[in-house]
Amino acid sequence: MGKKILIVEDEFIVANDLRYVLSRAGYAICGIADSVPDAQTLIKQEKPDLVLLDIQLKGRLSGIDLAMQLRKEQIAFVYLSAHSSRSILETAKATEPYGFLVKPFREKDLLIALDIAWYRYEHRMELASVKGNQKPTAIGDNKFENIIGKSAALMTVLEQVEQVAPTDASVLILGESGTGKEQIANCLHLLSNRRTKPFVKINCAALPANLVESELFGHEKGAFTGAVEKRVGKFEQAAGGTILLDEIGEMPLDMQVKILRVLQEKEIERIGGKSPIKIDVRIIAATNRNLEKEIAEGRFRLDLYYRLNVFPLTLPPLRERKEDVPLLAFHFTSRYARKIGKNITDISSKVLEELSAYNWPGNIRELEHLLERSILLTKGTVVKEIYLLPAVQATKTLPQEDFRIKTIDENERDHILDVLKKCNGKIWGPGGAAELLGVPPTTLNSKMKKLEIKRGFVG
Repeated sequence: MGKKILIVEDEFIVANDLRYVLSRAGYAICGIADSVPDAQTLIKQEKPDLVLLDIQLKGRLSGIDLAMQLRKEQIAFVYLSAHSSRSILETAKATEPYGFLVKPFREKDLLIALDIAWYRYEHRMELASVKGNQKPTAIGDNKFENIIGKSAALMTVLEQVEQVAPTDASVLILGESGTGKEQIANCLHLLSNRRTKPFVKINCAALPANLVESELFGHEKGAFTGAVEKRVGKFEQAAGGTILLDEIGEMPLDMQVKILRVLQEKEIERIGGKSPIKIDVRIIAATNRNLEKEIAEGRFRLDLYYRLNVFPLTLPPLRERKEDVPLLAFHFTSRYARKIGKNITDISSKVLEELSAYNWPGNIRELEHLLERSILLTKGTVVKEIYLLPAVQATKTLPQEDFRIKTIDENERDHILDVLKKCNGKIWGPGGAAELLGVPPTTLNSKMKKLEIKRGFVG
C-alpha cells in the first residue's frame, strides 16, 4: 500500500483533482479537510505519512498554524499556496516545511515535490538521530583552526557543522559575501569520513557558459570541435570525496537539471559518452543569494533547492558578531605582519573602537583586506591608524534615527530644488532649470506642483 496522504485544501475542485492525481500515482488518500479543526481530527484518526497543506483555509486558523503542530508531531508536510510573495515564503520557511508548491502547478511538479519531501524527511530523521546520539564535545581549535571567533552566533553554526559533517547529507551554506562559506565547507569535509579523499571546489559564477557541462562532467575525445583528448570532469575528480558548488545561485537553469540528476541518480555522463558513470560524491552548495526569491522569479529550480537544502547552514554577517571583530583583527594583523616581515605586535584601542563601530558590508573578507593594507602602511610596532577609503568611511554604522532611505519622489524633489537654486529660481529660457534638467518647462511645472515645490523654497 502506498504512503498515506492527507489533503488540507479549502477549494473542493482543487482537492478533488489532487485526490485523483495522487491515487493514480499510487498514494493512499486518507482524507480531505478544508479547515484546521477538521484536519486535526483526521490526523488523530488516520495518522498520515504526509500532509498537503494549503495556507489559506476556512475558519480562523491558517495552514501555518497547523504546520506548527505537524512539525511538533514530526509529520512531513508540503505547502500549497496561490501566492509566492516573499513575505509568505519567509513565514512558511520558518515552520520548516518539506516542500512548497505555488498554484497553479503541473501534475509532474506535484509528484516531484512529493519525491523530494520523502527524501528530505528520511534524511532529516537520520540527521536528528545523529544529533541525539552524539556526545557533547568542546569546539576545539584543532577542529576549526581557520575559524576565528567566540560569539554565540558563530558557536551555533559550528555546533551544526559537527552534527552534520559525519553524515553524507547534502548541505546548503547560506550567507552574504565574505562571511566564510568556503571555510565552513572545508570544515565539513575535514570532519567527515571522506577527509582523506579529494575536496574539489567549483565557483559556478566563474565557469564560462559554453564550458560548464564539460568542466563538471568531462568529455570524450572528439565529442566536439576542440576536444582533442578525453577530459575528466570535476565530479569524477572528487570521487569518494566532497565537491563544493560555490555560488550555486549563478548556475544556468539547464545545468541545474543535470545537477539534480546527479543528486537523484548518483551518476554523471560525459559529453560524447556512451553510458552513465556511477559516482560517490558528497555535494555541498553555497550561495549569497536568496534562493526563495530566485525560485519565485523563475531563476532557480524548486526541486533542486529542496534536494540541496537537506541541512541548511546560515552564516551570520560580521555586523551580527561584533564581539569577534577584535579577535579577527589581531589574527589578520599577526598573519600579514609575519608575511610582510614587519614586527607589528599590537593594535591601538582607537583603531579597535573604529573597527567595532563599522558595519562591515563586505564582512570578514573586507576586514582582512583592510588590515593587510593597514599593515603595509604602519610604521612601528603598533597599528595606530586604519586606512579606510573615503567611500568606506561614509558607511560607518549610523544611529538608527540618523539613517533613512529616501523615496524616489524625495530624491527627485531634492534634485529639482538643487537645480532651481543654481538657476536662482529661473525655470524658462536659456540657462533655466528646465533646460538643465532636459525637460519641457510645462513638465517641470507639473512635477513641481506634484512634489509641492513652491517658489518660496528656492533660496
